Amino acid sequence: MDEPSSITGLFYYQGDFRRLEVEISEGKISKISKALGDIKITALSGAILPGSVDPHVHFRDPGETWKEDFHTGSMAAAFGGTTAVIDMPNNRIPIDNYSSYMDKLGTVRSKSYADFGLASMFTGSNSSILHKESSLIKTFLGNSTNSVTVQEISAKEAEALKELKAPKVFHLEDGKCLTDHAGHEDSLLDHDARRPVECEQKAFSTVRELDLGKKIAAHCSSYSDDMEKGFDYLEVTPHHLLLNAGMKLGSEGKVNPPLRSRDVQEKVLNAFVSGKFSFVGSDHAPHSDEDKEEFDQAKSGIIGVETRLPLMAALVNKKVLSLETFLKTNIVNAAAAYGIKKGKIEIGYDADFVAIDFSNMKRLNENRLHSKRTVSPFNGFDVVFPSDVYIRGRKVIEKYELIDDPSGEYMPFQPSSQP
Repeated sequence: MDEPSSITGLFYYQGDFRRLEVEISEGKISKISKALGDIKITALSGAILPGSVDPHVHFRDPGETWKEDFHTGSMAAAFGGTTAVIDMPNNRIPIDNYSSYMDKLGTVRSKSYADFGLASMFTGSNSSILHKESSLIKTFLGNSTNSVTVQEISAKEAEALKELKAPKVFHLEDGKCLTDHAGHEDSLLDHDARRPVECEQKAFSTVRELDLGKKIAAHCSSYSDDMEKGFDYLEVTPHHLLLNAGMKLGSEGKVNPPLRSRDVQEKVLNAFVSGKFSFVGSDHAPHSDEDKEEFDQAKSGIIGVETRLPLMAALVNKKVLSLETFLKTNIVNAAAAYGIKKGKIEIGYDADFVAIDFSNMKRLNENRLHSKRTVSPFNGFDVVFPSDVYIRGRKVIEKYELIDDPSGEYMPFQPSSQP
């Protein structure tokens, strides 16, 4: 049993920054006070926030580990202040049944620096064989990397999905609409035209009417006032907030759903800073150099797990984003949505902490990132990285340096943990 220890510093606690000591016992927050007495104390500088959950990553493990694996992906997460991730199921070896889920868990569980959950993929007829510990059930209404498109969900399958209590997460691009707009692409503007906002809106309309329990819209690329109707949470990505199809990014900016026009992107950003989106997921989706060579054949996806929180922290520094909205969308809401006991500095929650100096803003140097391939469309953007990161009371990052071995824990879905 670990001896209790404590961290002292300026914690964001119950809506304000307060100088406190927080005791850690067995990886959990056990006491919160102005002074805890004679136990081992570590002082941290800067603002101390709860660790952040990235609910949307593709670590490519198993099946395509030359692009990324859980070791490098979770290391990148930790450097960016992310203490837990949920990995998506559209691996080359699809996670669409109990057996493949268990095989994946066996492959990755000793590799991760961050705590992690695993998602399962709904293919239209497999609800009865999905693992009940899945953090979420992912459905693709339109084609994307290694996915299975689901055009329709039968009443029988809908009822079975509802019985699976894990949140239902949707890639919202209508498959028929995508087929109707298919064609050659030479640019990001072409990619936007081949997968237009219309396809996203049609998919929203389809899923809105389904009774499946908790529903989450993944990586929204547009915004309208009726999008939240029928959904419990709306996820948005940094790339749909900060990038657009008019930028000279080439295939490095090719993602699904696409980067949109500048007008659409600015509308999404304005909605985000106004509190219209629930949380930020990176949709971290790495590919190889070869995968990005020719635009028309290039695979969709960019890296982002390491830059998600730092990009948003820079918006706080620049007073584009309020601290309150930053905390809700990057720290609090995703943990609550997926029933993860993180995201708050409260007794009984995981002792995950991020120390960050919001004034220490720099330009992103992609060569210093930690994914297997570090090319980022955010190269040169303003970022604020955390200096120190704790996961379940273990110091993983100290003064911007990795000091721990992989010790991330598997987070099985537990219905009783759902808010």
